[in-house]
Amino acid sequence: MNTVTCIAPVNIAVIKYWGKRDEVLILPTNDSISATLDMDQLHAKTTVMISPDFKEDRIWLNDKEEDIKNARLQNCLKQIRKRSQLPSSINDWKIHICSKNNFPTAAGLASSAAGYACLTAALAKLYKIEGDISTVARSGSGSACRSTIGGFVRWYMGSDKCGTDSLAKQIVPASHWPQMRILVLVVSDEQKKVSSSIGMKRSMETSELLQHRIKHVPERVNKMQQAIIEKDFKNFAELTMKDSNQFHAVCLDSYPPCIYMNNISNSIINLVHSYNDAVNNVKVAYTYDAGPNATLYLLEKDVPAVIGVLDYFFPPNENDTIEYRRGLPIEGVEPSQDLLKKLNLQKHPPGQLKYMIYTKVGDGPKYIDNPQDYLLDNHGNPINYL
Repeated sequence: MNTVTCIAPVNIAVIKYWGKRDEVLILPTNDSISATLDMDQLHAKTTVMISPDFKEDRIWLNDKEEDIKNARLQNCLKQIRKRSQLPSSINDWKIHICSKNNFPTAAGLASSAAGYACLTAALAKLYKIEGDISTVARSGSGSACRSTIGGFVRWYMGSDKCGTDSLAKQIVPASHWPQMRILVLVVSDEQKKVSSSIGMKRSMETSELLQHRIKHVPERVNKMQQAIIEKDFKNFAELTMKDSNQFHAVCLDSYPPCIYMNNISNSIINLVHSYNDAVNNVKVAYTYDAGPNATLYLLEKDVPAVIGVLDYFFPPNENDTIEYRRGLPIEGVEPSQDLLKKLNLQKHPPGQLKYMIYTKVGDGPKYIDNPQDYLLDNHGNPINYL
């Protein structure tokens, strides 16, 4: 069993992780909470292979060979080999890694979280490691620890200086809140100018607001956990939006400021608040990671109406050849004139949203047994794959 293939999910935080108290061990300054998204729509896929014939460790990411000496990647490999249950002679074999995302990388859609969770899960099976693997995933990318588990997940900051208790635990499984739905609105799939790790470091060094946030997040985290357990959408939604707003305020409070959102991102925020006011209820929540793309949380029964409103104010580009609506099948309901009058917003020209992905809360990583789905051939070379 010298080859393992795994797929792992994206997670989108509703209480954000932003700031490390230890840069090397990737220990956060606060707990965070996320929803794991269904892998049918968004996932990273990784094949790992060890062989006595390999001359050196190698990695390919999204069809391109990358530097295997990347510090975070080496952190993961070292920890895995340390915990390995393989005989020492096999443990020393070199490894080939091939990974691919089915969604934009480095565009604020948690690609590194899915990627490192996938790598860790694949390596854990290859090296016959059992028990918690979230601490290993964390050493590659902090939020990756949350993608090692399905449902709603809490990453505990921990107190141990070595990071042994900074790990992820499930709050509830995906089945707990089956009505919850997610709409990912892709505003831009371009790589962001300031990476999350650089932005985070900048905020830690320069933002006074971040120091205020660190003191007050614990109370918000506990309220969010309670809202999830009780399936209290109103509280869940308000906490999600407030936390996203504060996170981006911290980014603006950093020096120089980290600007991840754009005009379309802000227009979506205005639309969400206007819609909630117009229907006199909190039906939709937005959140933004370090990028311009919106993630909307809402209940299944409200999706058709919200899609209809989005289609009206952000019409798709009809001449576009790309698939605009992806994920679970859904039809929008055209908004009434009365609702449009209440919303009182400007309609945007077509094509401001590149595409949207409709999905739900899902499970953690899973293994793929069919060799036809592997990303490496029998000689450890990347296969031409879609």
